[in-house]
Amino acid sequence: MKKDIQIQKVSQIFIAICPAEGDLWDVFILNGQNYELKNVLIATKGYGEREGQMVNTSTLRHFYELVPAQSAVKIEPIATELFDLAHEYWISFQHDGFMFDKKYVFVAGSINKDYFRPLPILGVDGVMIG
Repeated sequence: MKKDIQIQKVSQIFIAICPAEGDLWDVFILNGQNYELKNVLIATKGYGEREGQMVNTSTLRHFYELVPAQSAVKIEPIATELFDLAHEYWISFQHDGFMFDKKYVFVAGSINKDYFRPLPILGVDGVMIG
């Protein structure tokens, strides 16, 4: 039975973070595919340790009916004071009759100008995983 399940791999979908204004940066989903993503659900949370105590941020959920091909959609702002935590973005979407999902994790300290690179679609520098 398990062998009959088709596993679909997510590719050319990225999470990018770049500076905005003041102490806020912006988080985007980048769709590098040549097709739109439908019914996109993104769950976000931060977690880690500070001064010997485990810290968890609230889990936020975002829904987008459509993310066009070759486009970027802003998910949320993120405060620089949270960069010492790990940040998880779990994305689910539909395409071509299949459900896809993938978890993206920025490890603690990885949202940093030392790791900047040019971000496709956005045309600015920032950090990105995919």
